[in-house]
Amino acid sequence: MATYTHLSVEYSMQNRIATVTLRRPEVHNAFNAQVVQDLTTAFTTLRPDDHLHGVILTGEGPSFSAGADLNTMREAGTLTPQQNLDDALRLADLLHIINTFPCPVIARVNGTAMGGGVGLITACDIVIAAESARFAFSEVKLGIAPAVISPFVVRKIGEGNARALFVTGERFSATRAQEVGLVHSVVPLEFLDDAVQKAVNELLSSAPQAIRTCKMLAQTVGSMTYENARRFTAETIADLRAGAEAQEGLSAFLEKRPARWTPLAES
Repeated sequence: MATYTHLSVEYSMQNRIATVTLRRPEVHNAFNAQVVQDLTTAFTTLRPDDHLHGVILTGEGPSFSAGADLNTMREAGTLTPQQNLDDALRLADLLHIINTFPCPVIARVNGTAMGGGVGLITACDIVIAAESARFAFSEVKLGIAPAVISPFVVRKIGEGNARALFVTGERFSATRAQEVGLVHSVVPLEFLDDAVQKAVNELLSSAPQAIRTCKMLAQTVGSMTYENARRFTAETIADLRAGAEAQEGLSAFLEKRPARWTPLAES
């Protein structure tokens, strides 16, 4: 695994779960060009690992991520148009890499998430937030807009919610974030790790390649025509049924034993 300047990558549960932690607590885990590069490298390096059942993305300290570093944003005024465009495209590429990561990415939202920090959350599959967390698309307060993150945000919370929250830049609670579809679960901070572990346990009890297929289906079938979806989904289940994972899963269920991919099967 590579050495990172502003984040750490750790493995757990027999190397089936990776945790990526933003580590700039002194600036509320705001990201600059190096953080974007570190995250891109980390998720690109993790991507081929077929043993992974999931990845947890979180922040060190009291905040998840304050979004773009304000000093970096000020420096943007000295860059050429092409340099500014390249910088924005690197963030877009990072969000795409997280969004299309083969297995589920869990956002462990330990605290405040602003601007691009919310963008990171919208690229994740499962979002669990501390009830003390606060959110905002705060770009408008700084004279800019949540442009690069907007495709991911609108898909997650819908146009109606985005239209209101983008233009006001208002701060909103974790409960409100759950109501608009940004967050899946809200718990007291002291129970955040328990809630994340519960989600992890569900992933660990599921077949790793089936997990990947399920994520792919959720992301793709909604945009297919009926006929394309009919054919594609039928071919998908036909292939899965004949595969080793399905045969092991069915055998384990009928024999009342843990499937071989679960930690219990190895204990």
